[in-house]
This record gives sequence, structure tokens and C-alpha cells, in this order.
Amino acid sequence: MEVSVAPPALRPGRSFHTNPAPATLPGRTPRPWGLEANRQANAVRCELSGRPEPRILLRAAAAADAQQGAGDSAGPGRRKRLAVFVSGGGSNYRAIHEAALGGTVHGDVVALVTDKPGCGGAEHARSNGIPVVVFPKSKSAPEGILVAELLDALRGYGVDFVLLAGYLKLIPAELIQEYPRSILNIHPSLLPAFGGKGFYGSKVHKAVIASGARYSGPTVHFVDEHYDTGKTLAQRVVPVFADDTPELLAARVLHEEHQVYVEAVAALCEDRIAWRDDGVPLIKSQLNPDVYL
Repeated sequence: MEVSVAPPALRPGRSFHTNPAPATLPGRTPRPWGLEANRQANAVRCELSGRPEPRILLRAAAAADAQQGAGDSAGPGRRKRLAVFVSGGGSNYRAIHEAALGGTVHGDVVALVTDKPGCGGAEHARSNGIPVVVFPKSKSAPEGILVAELLDALRGYGVDFVLLAGYLKLIPAELIQEYPRSILNIHPSLLPAFGGKGFYGSKVHKAVIASGARYSGPTVHFVDEHYDTGKTLAQRVVPVFADDTPELLAARVLHEEHQVYVEAVAALCEDRIAWRDDGVPLIKSQLNPDVYL
């Protein structure tokens, strides 16, 4: 859910740390969040500031020697080509696109795929010269294409990575097989909690509040054949207040989504994803490839 937001004010007598322009709704008393005392405890992968010292994983001596031998020639390589899937306004797609234009993401959005050709994300793509692909074919979108045609289109655009940004359809197995470990999604809860079929948009935030959970936040994860079950790559944590509404919580989580997804995509485009032996993905630091975030 995308919400117009305004920056909060600090309550007298208390000291808070807030990210730029945290979210609240018009007509409501702004709520400070992101308590400084909890930042280190709550910070997780892709939180590049306020973290505890990251775990240092020492590579094998041979691998270290090989890397040293590579000298300064190593780098992010060519810019990666990204296809973003959306079903709505596409605020995460826009954040990624703007980060690519600004140089934060070493890649370019070369195609936007949607099941709703009239959605805000598709309109934004068209206005920025990004090709729009309608998938799948349906009664509401008879111009949509089939899976085989989608794969052909993505190959034609030279797509390296697929990014789901509020796309509500289940990704076909053929696409996952075509792009192994190359499809990311962002979900507005701390998976595995409040995920799966039917958990999207305001439904997630209503369920979080109803459960009594004290924390929520977005999860960036790799995509498999099921809803929200792929391996977690990065998360951000936000508090859930006693008097929260789904709209207020959604705005707070969305603010973090735009940051953590961009950071995860930047790591993906710079080949800074490492896979642990048990299949868990880790993000390497930009400054030191032996540091995992």
C-alpha cells in the first residue's frame, strides 16, 4: 500500500533516532520510531549503519591469493539488465529505477512486466521509455502473453535479473528455471511470519496488528515456486505501536522497503551475493569482500 506521508515530530522528554521522513498519515499525531536503543538489536542484513560488527568469514588461502592476484582489475563489471514485475503503483520499482539512474544501482530497468496494463507502475514505465509487457493473458488483459512468449521477451531484452515489486501473481516454474537464484521479491512482513498466499497489502498489516506482534518490517527474498518461501536475503525492522492502524504501519514499512530493496538490488548487480553451504544467501560488503552483512 502506498500512503502519502509526512515527517514525524519528537515527543518531549524522549530521544529518538528516525530515518529521513518516516511515515505517518495526515490528521494523525506523528509517532517517532526507530528507537536508538533498539537499533543495533533490530538491525539485520543490508542495514549498513548502526549495526553490530559484522561476522568476518575468512576465505581459503588459495581464494585470497587468487583475489589478490587479480589486482585492481576486479570491479562491478557491466551494468546488469533488470525486468521489474508490478501489479500496482510500483513505488518500489520507481525507487529502483531512480537508484539506477542515480548510479546507486549498477544496472538498468529494461522492461516492466504487469498483469494490470493500466496500473500506475506501467504508466510510469511508458512515460520513461521502458517497454511494458503484459503477463499473463486474462479476461481483464486479453493482450497478455503466454509463458513461452514472456521468456522470449525477457531473452530479447537481455534480462539478467527479475525483480518482483508488488506483483500479485504466482511466478510460473518455467521462469524460475530460466532464472535460478536470479529473481528477488519484497514482502511487507518479517518472513516467514505473515507470508504465503493471500497475504499482501493491507491484509499483512492487519494480521500483524491483530497478532500482537511488537515488530514488523520488509523482507527481500529469492523466489521459488511458492508464495514467500524463498531464502531471505535482507530485512529491516520497524516497531508496531499499541495504537497502530494498518495504514500507519504500512507507511512505516514502505519507507524501509524503498531503502532495503535498493540496497539488495545494488548488491545483486555488483555480484556481491554469496551462498552459504546450507543455501542461505549473504551480502558482501562493498568495502571488504570478506565482510558479510
